[in-house]
Amino acid sequence: MSNTFKKLQAQLRGSVGKAIADYAMIADGDHVMVCLSGGKDSYTLLDILLSLQRSAPVNFEITAVNLDQKQPGFPAHVLPKYLEDLGVRYRIIEQNTYAVVKRVIPEGKTMCGLCSRLRRGALYRFAAENGMTKIALGHHRDDIVETLFLNMFFGGKLKAMPPKLLSENRRHIVIRPLCYMPERMIARYARAFPIIPCTLCGSQANMQRIVVKNMLRQWEQEFPGRIEAIFSSMCNISGSQLADTKLFDFAGLEGRRVLSPMTAADEDALAEELEMGLP
Repeated sequence: MSNTFKKLQAQLRGSVGKAIADYAMIADGDHVMVCLSGGKDSYTLLDILLSLQRSAPVNFEITAVNLDQKQPGFPAHVLPKYLEDLGVRYRIIEQNTYAVVKRVIPEGKTMCGLCSRLRRGALYRFAAENGMTKIALGHHRDDIVETLFLNMFFGGKLKAMPPKLLSENRRHIVIRPLCYMPERMIARYARAFPIIPCTLCGSQANMQRIVVKNMLRQWEQEFPGRIEAIFSSMCNISGSQLADTKLFDFAGLEGRRVLSPMTAADEDALAEELEMGLP
């Protein structure tokens, strides 16, 4: 293992550990279901969580779970072999969501929305049936920023993917321990993993997410650090400086009433006090 890789691993461990601490993602006795797709992000997530598990101040279990959606050409042997060699407890769920998506979505339309909902339902169901207390997903900082702009541009909402989420049915806690990590660092770290390509459903270059990703990539090239700054702004929100009446009580906002106007003598006295440095 090279010194460069060790340094990168240390950065990832530190970032993930900070995210877990900042958002109280994992508690003592938790059983964390790490959703493993075969992509670089979920491989990295599993690897770093296993590393942190050995030195964490709390005890928690990890089970890697993959949903085999029966996409044509999916190499079903890759993940089981990798996980068995690693000695990690894992489960493979088989559900032909691909056939459902192909039947419902017209040719040429983006399939990811429905596919994502079906996948989420299957994973939530498995978590409930098997006592998983946390569901860990591999979304990183760039994913979160992309989602922010997708919701702004195409949904008219200022929202993204939070580092920690309570599901709509209030039965599941979803965590995103890679939330502080830029995609480029994960890509460097994941080079040794047996990556399964995410193009099994066919290329969908017209996806809105691809458009936003390209926009952000261009911004980052022209103004390095812009994505980090956008994410930082999501962590430092001033509700009174936006326009959502549910977030801030604009109707109850009133200024102080001035009982009487300041006279010329008052202004001279104030100026004299300021010159003398009086409070």
